[in-house]
Amino acid sequence: MLHSRSCVGAAALAILAANAYAADHGPVFGLATPTNPKGGWSFELGVNGRDGTAGITSALEAELTYGITENLKLAVSGPVVLEPDPYARSSVTENTPISGDFSGLAWWRFQKKEYAGKRFESTAVGGILVPGPQQEAGIYRGVSSGIGYAMGGVTGIASRSQYFWAGATYQRYAESGGNRRPDLLSYTAVYGYRPLSWRTDYPRWDWRIFGEFTGEHAGALQRQGVELAGSRASEMLFGPSLLGVYRAIGVEAGFQVPIYRDVGALFPRERYRFAVNFAYFF
Repeated sequence: MLHSRSCVGAAALAILAANAYAADHGPVFGLATPTNPKGGWSFELGVNGRDGTAGITSALEAELTYGITENLKLAVSGPVVLEPDPYARSSVTENTPISGDFSGLAWWRFQKKEYAGKRFESTAVGGILVPGPQQEAGIYRGVSSGIGYAMGGVTGIASRSQYFWAGATYQRYAESGGNRRPDLLSYTAVYGYRPLSWRTDYPRWDWRIFGEFTGEHAGALQRQGVELAGSRASEMLFGPSLLGVYRAIGVEAGFQVPIYRDVGALFPRERYRFAVNFAYFF
């Protein structure tokens, strides 16, 4: 009897540990509600980019997050631009800002309700964006930019087998020397599924697959106080991603292709975008 209770206790601890480690994992492109456990850190390193008529562009993004409480986390991120991006303005991945920018964001899960086998929750995000020192490409070349801000929110339902999140963010930059970057409105919807055979815990990998939709609308680029005609752009994309969790380690990758595009003549055409991300929780 004592041995049986010990096994049950060990199993419960293992499940709690797995849930704690997996708390901040979500889709690679879209918005999601999870936050860090109280006092929990995570470090993420990812490569994302786009390919199209102007060739492949990419950036290396590093992000460090800390859970002040189980419902409030702070995140700072910084990039290394491998190839500047001349395509219509995009964040590519919604957890980090426009490629080349540094950010300081706060994620606040302000609503959470638990039901039998599932939870419904909502998270708000807001913070500061700081343009990086890299030289931009295309019509953005030579355009200075002031500090920006980001704000938004996401809501959804998560269970042991299925996930659904929908949310939106808005990014805006201050004017600098008569120039101003385009505003960016992004909205995402994500459905995730975790097949029964994939629902395993340490020492085996735990996998889930997502279908990710992203919509983006970029405002006009301003040069010397004048909006550049034809610099507004809209695009919608969809694609799959795969997430694997192994105790304190998360690995995910995905790609998206355009399903709607209205970018005018000033921008090269995007064929697909990709992202690969590695995370460690401690």
